[in-house]
Amino acid sequence: METPDFHAYLTRLPYELAFSEDDPASIIDRYYTPTFQYRNDGITLDRQRLIDHTTPARKTTKHLDIQIHETLTDGPRAAARFTMTAHTRKDKVIKVEVHLFAEYAPDGRIAQANALTRTLDPST
Repeated sequence: METPDFHAYLTRLPYELAFSEDDPASIIDRYYTPTFQYRNDGITLDRQRLIDHTTPARKTTKHLDIQIHETLTDGPRAAARFTMTAHTRKDKVIKVEVHLFAEYAPDGRIAQANALTRTLDPST
């Protein structure tokens, strides 16, 4: 299995989940261990919940812009601050700042992630 690097995780994964015709489960399995836990603003997403989130994202997202502001890696741990701007098919713009803390498994996939987000004014 090809192991994605942290920058790829932050930038390619959202594009793959939103726009790829690949099976969402296979995309998730490339980036995450089978037993991963992703906590986003206190809500825990397991594998199935993340897969289920893909269907509406694919239906509504027209374009994504991801700007990485800071990253830090230390062995199996990584952190990032980035902004994701999503443009929907109904011409709505959603801009979110994300603070992400991740831990890698020995195989290079994400075993655990914790994210804190805040919605930003899309005009800024």
